[in-house]
Amino acid sequence: MIIELEKELMKLSNLKESIVEMSVSLDKESLEKQLNELEFQMQENGFWDDVKRAEEVTKESKRIKDKIQRVENLQSKIEDIEVLREIMEDDDEESSIEIINTIKEIEKEIDDYNIEIILSGEYDRNNAILTLHVGVGGTDANDWTEMLLRMYTRWCEKKGYKVDILDLLQGDEAGIKSVTLKVTGEYAYGYLKAEKGIHRLVRISPYNANGKRQTSFASMEVLPEITKEQDIDIKSDDIKIDTYRASGAGGQHINKTDSAVRITHIPTGIVVQCQNERSQFANKDTAMTMLKCKLIELKERAHKEKIEDLTGELKDMGWGSQIRSYVFHPYSLVKDHRTNVETSNTNAVMDGEIDSFINAYLKK
Repeated sequence: MIIELEKELMKLSNLKESIVEMSVSLDKESLEKQLNELEFQMQENGFWDDVKRAEEVTKESKRIKDKIQRVENLQSKIEDIEVLREIMEDDDEESSIEIINTIKEIEKEIDDYNIEIILSGEYDRNNAILTLHVGVGGTDANDWTEMLLRMYTRWCEKKGYKVDILDLLQGDEAGIKSVTLKVTGEYAYGYLKAEKGIHRLVRISPYNANGKRQTSFASMEVLPEITKEQDIDIKSDDIKIDTYRASGAGGQHINKTDSAVRITHIPTGIVVQCQNERSQFANKDTAMTMLKCKLIELKERAHKEKIEDLTGELKDMGWGSQIRSYVFHPYSLVKDHRTNVETSNTNAVMDGEIDSFINAYLKK
């Protein structure tokens, strides 16, 4: 333990320099000045008379506070380590473990910050709309799709992101056929875009009476939720809107009215649907948002100047082959085929520990 502790403590000097660089790159003094100006606006009489503007100011204030707090928390952790090291006994195993774990936390936070510097794309800071689709594998694939839903939900929880289900289609026997989520949080799209592609599972199938090993597939698609400043116009003649009765567990409202909405973009053939909101109007609004996100993402991939330039021949642009394999039998291994990052701790991965895969891909 002493050797490991000393090894970790040798990193402190470099970590301090990294935190100073963070503070300089964030321009902490400028951020504090901006925050003071925003807080002054929030104290003005009639601030909430314009709700839209008030929400924007409040959101920006929180974003700046979080950035300042981030650096201050790291500086505080370094100081705590130094104080604890001075007062602890050499054989104090509990304090040694605390210091080692804190240093690892600091390293991860600095690494996350450096990744966010990489995330400088137009939509990287946006919320994300994530969709999982079942692939080949029958009932086992339905179950695999639901396992991925749990994995991404747990990852979002660890990141402090909010998750809302927009659309869900249950499997016939078990699991799910598809699900669409809205992930709300800064850089949600920037991080999750690294997960787009085919995910492959190898395991002894609980749905196979002979206990044979089975391979199943599921796909993950992610889109940026566009902001009001990034909004686009879609011609009414280019869309077809259908309503239908929502499916699901039911309740006082769902399943009793044609509240679910399906929108087809005629030029490209793109179809989006939403059924989990409480009204047809809300479902339509959410579905239109999803359609705009799909068109924006498709325009970026197709390198087109305008949405109007998109045609049906572009809608099926492929995701390529599988990006990651999750092997539960005959051994335990999760491997990303793009970066060769791998781990044998499959339980941790399925519990949302996927940052190593995401960060390696983004750095690449």
